[in-house]
Amino acid sequence: MLQQYCASLTGYKRLPTREVKTGNLLIGNGNPVVIQTMTTTDTMDTEATVAQAIRCIEAGAQMVRITAPSKNEAENLQHIKDELKKRGYNVPLIADIHFTPNAAEIAARIVEKVRVNPGNYVDKKKFDQIEYTDEEYLAEIERIRERFTPLVRICRDYGTAMRIGTNHGSLSDRIMSRYGDTPMGMVESAMEFLRIARDENYHQIVLSMKSSNPQVMVQAYRLLVQKMDEEFGECYPLHLGVTEAGDGEDGRIKSAIGIGTLLEDGIGDTIRVSLTEDPEFEIPVCKDIVNRYGSTNLTEDNQESPVSIPRLPYNPFVYKRRETDAVQQISSHHVPVVVADFGREKALDAKCLETIGYTYKPDTDKWGISDSAADFIYTGDKIFDFALPGMLQVICNYTTWLNVPDRTKYYPLIQQTEYLESGLTIEGMHFVLVDADDVMGGLTEKLRIDKHAVLVVFSHQERAMGAMRRLLIALMEQGIKCPVILQVESNETTVDEQLIHFATDAGGLFLDGFGDGIWLKNNTDITNTSKITGRTYLEVKNNAQFLNNTAFSILQATRTRISKTEYISCPSCGRTLFDLQETTAKIRAATNHLKGVKIAIMGCIVNGPGEMADADFGYVGSGPGKITLYKGKEVVKKNVPSEIAVNELIGLLKDSGTWVEHLNNN
Repeated sequence: MLQQYCASLTGYKRLPTREVKTGNLLIGNGNPVVIQTMTTTDTMDTEATVAQAIRCIEAGAQMVRITAPSKNEAENLQHIKDELKKRGYNVPLIADIHFTPNAAEIAARIVEKVRVNPGNYVDKKKFDQIEYTDEEYLAEIERIRERFTPLVRICRDYGTAMRIGTNHGSLSDRIMSRYGDTPMGMVESAMEFLRIARDENYHQIVLSMKSSNPQVMVQAYRLLVQKMDEEFGECYPLHLGVTEAGDGEDGRIKSAIGIGTLLEDGIGDTIRVSLTEDPEFEIPVCKDIVNRYGSTNLTEDNQESPVSIPRLPYNPFVYKRRETDAVQQISSHHVPVVVADFGREKALDAKCLETIGYTYKPDTDKWGISDSAADFIYTGDKIFDFALPGMLQVICNYTTWLNVPDRTKYYPLIQQTEYLESGLTIEGMHFVLVDADDVMGGLTEKLRIDKHAVLVVFSHQERAMGAMRRLLIALMEQGIKCPVILQVESNETTVDEQLIHFATDAGGLFLDGFGDGIWLKNNTDITNTSKITGRTYLEVKNNAQFLNNTAFSILQATRTRISKTEYISCPSCGRTLFDLQETTAKIRAATNHLKGVKIAIMGCIVNGPGEMADADFGYVGSGPGKITLYKGKEVVKKNVPSEIAVNELIGLLKDSGTWVEHLNNN
C-alpha cells in the first residue's frame, strides 16, 4: 500500500504505475515523463495541421493531440498521419473526443491513442439536479457500459492506448447530483470508465484529472491515486495538466504549481501545459518543468532518501491552512505576507520602492499603494534615510537592527545558530532564518516559549519542497504554531526557469496549507525578455519587480491571496471559433484592474460553460463569429457578434455591479 497517495511523502520517488505503450513510446512504469501538446488548427485542414504538428515535434513534443469533434475529422486523421509519416515524422497522435463516440471508434482504428472525457462521452450536461436511487444509478452505469464497451474493444484489438480525461468543469449531471462539484466527483467519473475497461481486460489506459484551479487539480489526482491503490492494488499512468491555465506569466505559474506539486511527490508520467498561445510555445515550459527531475526512474539510484511517515498531521485531499499564532499581522488568520528582497541592492531610494508597489506623489506628499505592494522589504545591512510608507515594514540583519533609529519599522533577521546559542531574548517581532536541511536540536523548545518569532524556512536542496514540508510537518506534530515564511531561492538564469522554480517549490507548499508568507530570492538578476509569437509576455525591467510580481502571482494561483483579475482561458484547438489569443489580450487590457473577478474565455461550447467551473463571467464561442456571454453558468446574451462582444462583456460587468473605473497608482 502507498503512503496515503504517493510512494514517499518526504523524499522524491516515482509512483509505480502500469506501463502503457503508445506507438513507439512507453508511458509509466518509471519511464521518463513524456511531453505533449495539442494542435489549434482546423483538423479538416490537413496541410495546416501537419505543419503545426511538425513545429511542435521539432520543438520537442513527443505526442501530438488533435481534436476530432465529428466523424469527418476522425476520418481525416488518416490523411494527417500519412502526411506526417511521408515527411519522416512518426510521433504518436492522439484523437481528442467530446460528445461523439462514433468519432472515437473511427479514430481508434487510425491513431495511437484516443482521449475521451467521461463527463460528456455518454452523458449530456444540462445543469440539472437529479435525485437517483441506487437502482437508477446502477442502471445509468449499465447504459455507459453499453455505449463505452465498443470503443474499449476496438482499442484492445488495435493496440490503441486511451486517456480517460476528467475535467473539473464538465462533470456530468449524474456525477454532480451524487458527488457535487468536488475532486471526489472527478475521481469517480473516471473510475466508472476504468472499471468497465478492466472488465474487458483492457489496460492500455492513462488517466487525468484536470482543473483550472490548481488546488482542485492536485486534490483530485491524489484522491485518484489513493482510490486506484485501494481498489485495484495498482495505479495506471497519469497525465498531468492545469486546464485553461491562461497565457504569459500567469499561465506558466499556474501550470507549474499544479504539475510541479504532483511531480515533487513522484506522481505523473506525461504532461501538457495548456497555454493560450501557439502550441509549440508550450513545449519549452514543459521541458523546464520536467528537467527538474532529470531521467530519474523507479530504481533507487540517485533517489533522495525517503522518510516513512505513517500518517500526515493534515489532510492532503482537502485544503486547510496550518493553524498559526499571530505575530502582528503574520498568521493563519491573515493573508500570506510578501517579503521583497533588496539585500543585494546598492542603494535604497523612493524610486526602488516603485518596483514593489509604492509610488511617492510629491504634490500631495503621499504614497500610492497598489494591490500588489509588498508587506515587508529585506534590506540586509542597509537602512532607509527617509520616512517610509505607513504600511511598509523592514527586515534587516540583527547587527544592523541593533542600531536602527526606529524599531517600530525595522525588525531583525536572526541566524538559526545565533538564535539558539546566544540566549537572545527579543520582546517584539523577530525573524529566525532556519535551514530545513540542518535543523538543530533545541529549536522547537525555544519556539514553544517564544511568542514573537516568525520562522523563515529555506532549503539548499535542488528540489526544496520536500525538505521544507518535512520541517513543517515536524512543527505540526510537536504543536509548534509559530508563523512560517517560505523563502525560495533560485540560481536559474532565465525568466521562464525561475518562474517554474519559484512556482513549484513555493506553490506546492501553499497548496498543502503551509506558509504565512513568501520571500523569493535569486542570485542572478533577470534582465531578459521572454517572447511568444512575436509579442512580449513578460518584460523584466527590474529584478525586484519581477520577484514581487511572481510572489503575488503564486499566491493568486494557489487562491491564498487575491490581488488581481483571474483569467481562465482555454489553449485553443481546432474547435475554436475566434482568435483566442487576440481576444484574450483585448479582454485582459480592458478588465485587468478588476481585483478578484474571474473571467473565462472559451473557444467553443466544449470548453464552456462546463470548463469555466468557478468563473464569475464567461465569454464563449457559440458559432463562427458569434459569442455567448455568461454570468456564472447562466446564459445572459446569445450569438453576440464577435466585433462587439468585448464591449458587451464590459456592459455585463457594469450591469452586474462588478465594474469599477480604472484608477492609476491606486
